[in-house]
Amino acid sequence: MPIYCYTSETGETIEEIFPMGGAPEAVTLQAQVYERDFAAERSSRPANSGWPMTCYASGVQAGQAGELREFFKEKGIRCEVTKGGDPVYTSKAHRTKCLRARNFHDRNSFD
Repeated sequence: MPIYCYTSETGETIEEIFPMGGAPEAVTLQAQVYERDFAAERSSRPANSGWPMTCYASGVQAGQAGELREFFKEKGIRCEVTKGGDPVYTSKAHRTKCLRARNFHDRNSFD
């Protein structure tokens, strides 16, 4: 399913997943209205590169995001972690390095 971008009056942009063609013009979260933002949907990254990539599968709970940031810092790895606890990988090599530091192995990877 595609990801759609929505921006509030305060300028905060969020991403939501809806079935193809099923995205509403606006969504309401916590009493704040977000309008569909077509410009944001087209400006995130070059379509062919795929990087940077936010990885939900190797993320942690939002309350543990700070711990994951500290873990990467202690290991000497520069890795951004979202507020939701998901690491942001900048390349395949960066992803591999971060996963290995956490003793994770991706059986579906080609390395």
